[in-house]
Amino acid sequence: MSNHLQPRVDDLKNLQGLVSFVESAAAGSFTAAAARLALTPAAVSKNVIALERQLQVRLFNRSTRRLKLTGEGEAFLANASEALRLLDDAVNQVTRASGEPAGRVRISSGISFGRRYVLPLLPRLAARHALLQVELSLDNRAVDLVAEGYDIGVRGGMIPDSSLVARRVAQLPVALVASSAYLRQHGAPATPAELPQHRLLGVRFASGQIATWHFRKSFGRVTREWEPTARIWASDPESLVDLALAGHGITQTGLHHVVPWLRSGRLKVLLAAQHEPGQREIVLHYPHRQFLSARVRVVVDALLEHFKQQQELLVDPRELPAEWLA
Repeated sequence: MSNHLQPRVDDLKNLQGLVSFVESAAAGSFTAAAARLALTPAAVSKNVIALERQLQVRLFNRSTRRLKLTGEGEAFLANASEALRLLDDAVNQVTRASGEPAGRVRISSGISFGRRYVLPLLPRLAARHALLQVELSLDNRAVDLVAEGYDIGVRGGMIPDSSLVARRVAQLPVALVASSAYLRQHGAPATPAELPQHRLLGVRFASGQIATWHFRKSFGRVTREWEPTARIWASDPESLVDLALAGHGITQTGLHHVVPWLRSGRLKVLLAAQHEPGQREIVLHYPHRQFLSARVRVVVDALLEHFKQQQELLVDPRELPAEWLA
């Protein structure tokens, strides 16, 4: 790397500019970097411009929607990221020495999963780390983790953003269920073709998208998609479980939602050999940085350990006990 990209440490006093540059390169825009850094986009842009003036090098080519690193910017980014990682390690060592990670950690999760599997952990985290503040946002919409300033996301499915770390938590198979009382009155469908004769409870998300049901064909792994002919719809699958428990019909829901009711016998799984449980999974993800703060790391580790202890998340739809089946 050329000498003009290696200013002496004493000269490089613009630490805010360095952080703003690295975050902007990772996020791809000043707006997304600003959300990460709790600054305004104008402040991030100003910091980067000040750094460029100090280095006398253009680090980004800018467009109205995107930033692209120049050749000099790419060369500088590797060393800048490593410098910040080392600085962050030093801060983390001091934090660990004091025994207390501190600051706010923002988590985004879907409503049902967050209430059942994330929220119960938070009081223990608060009791364990007196200087830690954890904020949980529950929302079923698609969330841009980086642009909206979240530290951790707990969501269904893998996400395509390569700037994020993704840690698989569990599979999320779905099942068709109905109450024992409903089945005593209406009988259990023997084939998917009999479902329109039953009272069906369907999921229609706020976007208008319908959660379709999938069934295996008689050959191979090929499946067919079917839109339920439901008369009652809701945007939250778990709320339909409440209706199913009350004997109001058949619904498709995440298997982890209903394990306690299957164990108690109040609900039964229908068409297990023909219904396709799907390939969904829950993923914990967070912005990919070479430096991850102690406050975020302690929450990530606690969440992963907590999820491992949830037996409902470990149920294999291919090995359901016979007494759970209709």
